[in-house]
Amino acid sequence: MVQLSPDTDVERWATCSGYHRDDDSIQGFSHTHLSGTGIGDMLDVLVVPTTGPVQLLPGPLADPDQGYRQRFSDEQALPGDYRVTLESGVRAELTVTERTGWHRYTFPQGAGHLLIDLSHLVADRPGARPLIDEASLALDADGTLTGGRRVHRWAKGRRIYFALQVSRPPDRVVLYGDDDVEQPAGATAVEGKRLKAVLHYDDAGAAPLLVRCALSGVDVAGARANLAAEASHWDFDRVRQAARTQWAQTLDCIRVEGGSEDQRTILSSALYHALLAPTLFSDVDGRYVGLDRQVHTLPQGEAAYSTYSLWDTYRAVHPLLTLIAPDRARSLVSDLIRQTQQSAYGPPVWPLQGVETGTMIGWHAVPVLAEAMAKGIVADYAAAWPAIARRSFDFSTADLANSRGRALYDQLGYIPADKVEESVSRTQEYAYDDWAASHIARAAGAEAEARRLVQRSGNWRGVIDPAIGFARPRFADGGWWTPYDPIQLGHMPRPDWRDYTEANGWQATFLNQHDIYGLIAHLGGDAVFEAKLDALFSAPSTLPANAPPDIAGLVGQYAHGNEPDQHAPYLYAYVGAPWKTQAMVRRLCTEMYHNAPHGIIGNDDCGQMSAWFVFSALGLYPVDPVEAAYVFGSPLFDRAQVALGGDRTLVIEARNNAPDHPYVQSVLWRGRPWSRAWIAHAELMRGGTLSFTMGPRPNLDFGRALADRPPSFGKAA
Repeated sequence: MVQLSPDTDVERWATCSGYHRDDDSIQGFSHTHLSGTGIGDMLDVLVVPTTGPVQLLPGPLADPDQGYRQRFSDEQALPGDYRVTLESGVRAELTVTERTGWHRYTFPQGAGHLLIDLSHLVADRPGARPLIDEASLALDADGTLTGGRRVHRWAKGRRIYFALQVSRPPDRVVLYGDDDVEQPAGATAVEGKRLKAVLHYDDAGAAPLLVRCALSGVDVAGARANLAAEASHWDFDRVRQAARTQWAQTLDCIRVEGGSEDQRTILSSALYHALLAPTLFSDVDGRYVGLDRQVHTLPQGEAAYSTYSLWDTYRAVHPLLTLIAPDRARSLVSDLIRQTQQSAYGPPVWPLQGVETGTMIGWHAVPVLAEAMAKGIVADYAAAWPAIARRSFDFSTADLANSRGRALYDQLGYIPADKVEESVSRTQEYAYDDWAASHIARAAGAEAEARRLVQRSGNWRGVIDPAIGFARPRFADGGWWTPYDPIQLGHMPRPDWRDYTEANGWQATFLNQHDIYGLIAHLGGDAVFEAKLDALFSAPSTLPANAPPDIAGLVGQYAHGNEPDQHAPYLYAYVGAPWKTQAMVRRLCTEMYHNAPHGIIGNDDCGQMSAWFVFSALGLYPVDPVEAAYVFGSPLFDRAQVALGGDRTLVIEARNNAPDHPYVQSVLWRGRPWSRAWIAHAELMRGGTLSFTMGPRPNLDFGRALADRPPSFGKAA
């Protein structure tokens, strides 16, 4: 629940997470953060340890001397452990338990103070005042500072509460209300919108000052209970060691040998990033706020979660969890079923701390559920079906931005570009959600609805023009947009009207994940499709002026820095040319990821970019997670050992591997020859050794036969 971290700025798109490595000053340390998203929020309960006169505003990034922000040095970061020295001379150390943030501040000799800034959060736009409409602070009789706020930034109406204790009682506490008005001496509570508290210490340097702060999405009582349960002592080192140990054990699920030192670091970092979200959102007593904005209590042993970046993470993060952390995957699936039942909109889209943000298109909680079911993760999937059915078939229900055009999609077989924006991408992504939903329908015994969903999952054809071989905007009268240019984003003269979601015609042509053989046939067969893929990766890397920054990491017109076509390098396997997949995946692993602050080519989006690397470095990828199969690529390491849960282990060997040996010559599975260019999840979860023999030149015969190509749409080639 707590992601205690430093904040450097709140005004720029580059600091959606609150932190940017190139900034040279720190505002303070807040308790909640997003990882690699394209929209900012959170940054709750900022703590600023400093000396000198009290400053109540952070000041501009360009001039750290104006406010309470401070230059810094000697910054160190490890999983579960952060340390930095501030220019005031304060040495700051941070660690966490599940629901509490722990701080240790070593002040220089003399006076010092802690500022608690409850008005701090990501600005709505540069220079805008934060959108907080109610907040409270109270100093309880036992010295605990409690409070909360309601925020209307990204997650509109999100509530967060806290309970904070310090290891030494302050010499005095001053509360500040709106407009930084100092409250009367001795005041113990204040309400308003922009609230702050300052804890003064006349001799702050006498001993290290510890802070422990618990959060709750329910109420102050929940925060107090979380604090009591997880902070029964003041031993900072014990908490830090426990956090580091837990992360070390978690990251130990994948061990590798070979590759370069940088590549091994990149893998560990990618695994860490892939495990940062979803985040815990239930209190120790099992209470949490659902997407209906009501307080619920969980069954014993269950947990509620937040921060599901589902448009991104259904592709590789959740499939990675089903492989390396099936128990966590089961817990997340049970939570998503509850959220599907509780939300007025049905299956979640981008839920953040009890609020459906509705960000991006489609309702991609459904693929996560269908994938987990296909992989044998036990849950009550049928319980989610009524809400999924409403989202799929009841066009009288309210549409979030993510699901506009559903009725037209159902009636016409596509979404017309002159009626709804992002129509091409919407049509294809709704089709994928239909494919996933058909599996849930079957589990619920709704056979007729399942057949309808399977049929409708072919609606992607409505926006792929076989005459030109591209995804193309189509109008309500059935006509296509002309003149067509695949690099353009929209047919309308308005710069904000796009026919694709964070993509263009090139990238959207390969958006299909579930009916790949249907797409191949639609575009003219194997040879035409292979040539089209070649053209994708070799086209000029030009983009129109109105392209969003998300379209990044271009190889030709393939955009590795964004999600829509991240499976495209693996599509060569479906036309019997997996050696081209092997070459391109190896290239992407080495060119798009680096052991550096700017080491990921695009937004990590709660771990999706990182999970792509983890899978691809192991030598396989889930092109269609619902198919429960992995397409082979090119293993980056000589040997990888993957803990599968229980006592099962998967070993992946790459014999004769080298930077100039990206091509698979042959494969053994459990000691027997394996001619297929893919492997089923159920097979892999048995454990055993998957052995690749690599070479400098392609083996054109491996994976070429129809019988050896990956399955798609529930059937073989």
